[in-house]
Amino acid sequence: MIKQQSAFHSVQRLCRAFSLSTSGYYRWVKYPVGKRQREDQGLSEDIKRIFRKSRSTYGSPRMQRALREEGKRHGRKRIRRLMKKLNLKPKAARRFRVTTDSKHNKSVAPNILGQRFSPPAANVAWAADITYIWTDEGWLYLATVIDLYSRRIIGWSMGTRLLTKLVTDALTMALQQRKPPQGVIHHSDRGSQYCSDAYQALLAKHGFICSMSGKGNCYDNAVMESFYHTLKVELVYGQRYRTRSEAQISVFDYIEIFYNRQRLHSSLDYQTPEAFERAA
Repeated sequence: MIKQQSAFHSVQRLCRAFSLSTSGYYRWVKYPVGKRQREDQGLSEDIKRIFRKSRSTYGSPRMQRALREEGKRHGRKRIRRLMKKLNLKPKAARRFRVTTDSKHNKSVAPNILGQRFSPPAANVAWAADITYIWTDEGWLYLATVIDLYSRRIIGWSMGTRLLTKLVTDALTMALQQRKPPQGVIHHSDRGSQYCSDAYQALLAKHGFICSMSGKGNCYDNAVMESFYHTLKVELVYGQRYRTRSEAQISVFDYIEIFYNRQRLHSSLDYQTPEAFERAA
C-alpha cells in the first residue's frame, strides 16, 4: 500500500512538472495509442489486405469502394493518406502502342457503332481487337471479344502467329458463351484478320452487324484499347515470361479470375463485370 501511494505521488509530481493531468497519464498508460490511431491501424490492415487482393492495382477510389462493400465507410483523403504512409502505390500507367495491320485490299465496313460504348443491355454491341505480349520464346498474340455493356471479356484466344484463326477462335468462344440473338453489332478495327473472308463469313452466319473503326482512329475502338492498356499495366509490364505457356497461364488467370470477376470497374460504378450483369 505504501509503495502504491509512493508511486502515485511520484506520478503526480511528474505530471505537475510537465503540466499534465494524472487522469490523462493513466489513460495513456492503459491506451498508449489514441482512438484515431487505433482506427488507422485497423484500417491500414484492411487496406493492405485489399491491395494484395487487387494485385497491387487499386488506388484510393477503388480502395474506398472495396472497403464500402465490406461495410466500412472511410473518406478518400484518409485512405489516400494511409496508402501513402504504407507506400502502397498502384501499378503506374505507361504509354500504350496501338498496332493494327490495315494495309490490305479487303473490303472494310462502315463505323456503325459510332463510339457509342454504353449499350442498354448485354449482347447489343461487342468489340474485338488483338494485342501482343513478349516472352523469351517470342511474341504471344492475344485476341479478345468484349461485351460493351458490362465490359466483360466473353471470348479470347492466344497463339504464336497473327492468323485469322486467332480471331475466329476468340469469336467462337464468345458465341458459345453468350449464344447471342441476330443483329448484335460487332465492332473492330480494319485489321486484315477481321476483314478476312473466313471471319466475315462467321459474322454473317450468326447475323452480326459488322462495324469497323475509321482509318487510323484508335478512339473508335476505345474500350477495347483501354482493356489492353489495363492488361499491360496491371499484368504484363514488369513481368518476364520465360515461355509462351507461362504467359498464357498468366493471361488466363487475369482475364477469367481477376478482370471479369474481382476487379472493380469505375465505368460500372465500381462493380465487377460479372456482378454488373447479374444486377441487370
